[in-house]
Amino acid sequence: MTNVVVVGGGIAGLTAAHDLATAGVGVTLVDAARAVGGKLRVCDVGGVAVDEGAEAFLRRRPEALELVEQLGLRDELVTPATTSASVWARGKLRPMPAKTVMGVPSDPATLRGVLSNTEIVRATADRWLPGSAPDGDVSVGRWLRARLGPAVVERLVDPMLGGVYAGRADDLSLAATLPQLPRDDRSALRAARHAIDAAPPSGEPVFATLRAGLGALPDALDAAITRAGGRIVTGRAVRRIERSADGWRVVHGATADEQALDADAVILATPASPTARLLSSVAPAAAQELGAIGSASIAIVTTAWRAVDASGAAPGSGYLVPARYGRPVKAVTLSSAKWSHLSGDVAIARCSIGRFGDVADLQRDDTDLVAAAVSELTTYAGFAGSPIDVRVTRWGGALPQYFVGHRERVARVRAALDSLPGLAVCGAAYDGVGVPACIATARLAVKQVGAHLTSRERQ
Repeated sequence: MTNVVVVGGGIAGLTAAHDLATAGVGVTLVDAARAVGGKLRVCDVGGVAVDEGAEAFLRRRPEALELVEQLGLRDELVTPATTSASVWARGKLRPMPAKTVMGVPSDPATLRGVLSNTEIVRATADRWLPGSAPDGDVSVGRWLRARLGPAVVERLVDPMLGGVYAGRADDLSLAATLPQLPRDDRSALRAARHAIDAAPPSGEPVFATLRAGLGALPDALDAAITRAGGRIVTGRAVRRIERSADGWRVVHGATADEQALDADAVILATPASPTARLLSSVAPAAAQELGAIGSASIAIVTTAWRAVDASGAAPGSGYLVPARYGRPVKAVTLSSAKWSHLSGDVAIARCSIGRFGDVADLQRDDTDLVAAAVSELTTYAGFAGSPIDVRVTRWGGALPQYFVGHRERVARVRAALDSLPGLAVCGAAYDGVGVPACIATARLAVKQVGAHLTSRERQ
């Protein structure tokens, strides 16, 4: 029987294993963690089941919705009760401007309040400033500062990128993080407007999750893989992969307890750094490229409050805090306001801490991180008293950084692996960090190894 080994049990690895198993391919998934799921995980805080990693996915892309349908979970889908959000700007919380693309405005008039009149005039100047469309890839910060001025970058775009990538506008690739912006116009305002106009009209909500939390998705995949005859091995770190006479060998376990799996094909669904290590001997060129992808660590402080103590909370689903203010918390999600199924006698609020390059904040112990989160919520978000329960979750190296030239780097990785049929990669390090993007990379990897397996059968 054809056998494929998938290394890594996050959403990409689970999707790859699921698709292979349900297609009748023998598959074994190996993950170093004690349980599969990666950054999708549910915990109990104050008696409420709440996500401690990613909490939602984009509905505008089809991949996650299709997977939910395949798993029979459509009736468990829920959408936000509110999507309005704020940003801390000029001394207070202010509504996020409408009609922006990752914070890039399409109309300067929407920036009133977040920017001063002088800063709005500077952003408006983009319409007539000389220049040309981006030539090749550049950093988001470099291009937008030149077109719209520093205030737009520091108060809108950088906080948005900090929330999605835990990165910084001056480091991140324009092409990789804002692919929806047309590249043939020198004006950032016009590019944002064209991107908004090009989006298909829809009355559907932008985001969705599962009633039991997005962390329930890995459990459903685990069960589906097992039912289809797949095998899942947890608590076993893969030490190396090797070429064999008939395909591949995957060696896992501690030095004193090494075990090997023979495989016709291998899919690596691990983060960039461990993938680089595993490829170092069989695909050194790809390993070198992957080793250059940085990562950001973050901490999520989930807090539970008596509903009465959260009655004065800021409106909307949450807010962003620009780095310029020097506060540890970069984003607040008011979960009980955002998701109606989480509302009740206990109010849940999540605080995100950590950006790429930050060291000091994440070196604090859990007690200090909780104190920072509680201070943020009681000083700026309208909470009173103290939380009734808290949980600190640290995600080390959680978010890959799409530096300038990222898309070309990924193309070089895939080109290097083309010479090694039966070996593919997938995950957040390649084409997007969201759940639908990770699923898409998994399905591309399955297609690649599937073509190899079909070719072998014909020989």
